[in-house]
Amino acid sequence: MRLLHFADAHIDMANYGRHDPVTGLPLRVLDFLKSLDTIVDAAIDEKVDLVIFAGDAYKDRSPAPTFQREWGKRIMRLSQANIPTLLLVGNHDISPAIGRAHAIQEFDTLQVPFIKVLDKPDFLTPEKLWGLPAQVIAMPWISRSALMANLEMSGTETEEIYSNIEERISNLVDGWLAEADPSLPVIFTAHASIEGAKFGGERLVMLGNDLALSAGLVKNKKFNYVAMGHIHKPQDVNEGSQPPVVYPGSIERVDFGEAQEKRYFVVVEIEAGKDTRVEWRELKGARPFIDCRASLRSGEDANEALIAALPPQKKMQDAIVRLVADYPREMDALIDEAALRKFTENAFEFHFVKRPQIESRVRIANDESVSSLSPLDLLDIYWRAAKVDDTDVLQNLAREIIAGEGGSTP
Repeated sequence: MRLLHFADAHIDMANYGRHDPVTGLPLRVLDFLKSLDTIVDAAIDEKVDLVIFAGDAYKDRSPAPTFQREWGKRIMRLSQANIPTLLLVGNHDISPAIGRAHAIQEFDTLQVPFIKVLDKPDFLTPEKLWGLPAQVIAMPWISRSALMANLEMSGTETEEIYSNIEERISNLVDGWLAEADPSLPVIFTAHASIEGAKFGGERLVMLGNDLALSAGLVKNKKFNYVAMGHIHKPQDVNEGSQPPVVYPGSIERVDFGEAQEKRYFVVVEIEAGKDTRVEWRELKGARPFIDCRASLRSGEDANEALIAALPPQKKMQDAIVRLVADYPREMDALIDEAALRKFTENAFEFHFVKRPQIESRVRIANDESVSSLSPLDLLDIYWRAAKVDDTDVLQNLAREIIAGEGGSTP
């Protein structure tokens, strides 16, 4: 059996760039849709047996109809190709208001063929999987209140649920595993964190409400594969062992926290009696993010130093570039931002982040006044405030000058 697994599409991310004059869509949204097209094309061209999307179709919990249309076009292609597809609801897909539909509700409402939306914990047997010889335990993003409803717990037991919520989920999964047909593969899919997983720089998760699954739960040998979503950093939490516990990561770079990370989806081969094989497919068309830093200490050739901190112009072609510069506040007027933007004109977008530093002053003690201090004492205070090197040499030279002019030295 071959399945394709991807997650964290966030196709409505439009935090950089302009709008496309032809489609009217933000150019960054087109980046995400291009990656999504690559994934859908691969599923159709390779005739995979199952597609699992592990949550977060959007960034906005109430996406604009235009974005819903673009997401729908791609998912409908899978339906028309008769490819069984599971869509987990992620934390960015759920409305915070009780009773409101989640962002991918329409596929369930319209009963789109070969598309199943999973908005609550469920155990899918072959009968629920269009006859596919497999079993899936699904754990979409669930709030504590949603878990209470699913387990039919009353409000009076809230404190008890909060104290052992992970144990209740484990019991739920163990019960389904006991029901599972041992002759068929079992796939676990969830939109959640896992204890010990490495977060990416984006940190889009809401840590205060984050439900972390135990490593022991997801690494259960009864699973043939674990398809995760929610964490944007690509990784196999159980690397080198079975079952693979895979976060494929987001399908496009979301921000500079992901600048150094490649983007992936995975194609998985599951065969009875053999180890599950995972093939990482890089999304090579992902737009590059380039993050640069500069620290200016001298006003001489300030702009040349900033340009030197940037990569060559050819490398910045169509990239989103950020330059963060630290410098003394008095050098502000020496920076020619127009020249920097001219140098980076081939970039998709350039962000110049100024961080002027205010030097802390060395203050005179409360029991002293300027009039009570000698010239050498005042010079010593100045050297320390200016963070000058070789202060001993300068202080001795000052002492000689003062003595040579007929002044007194301490």
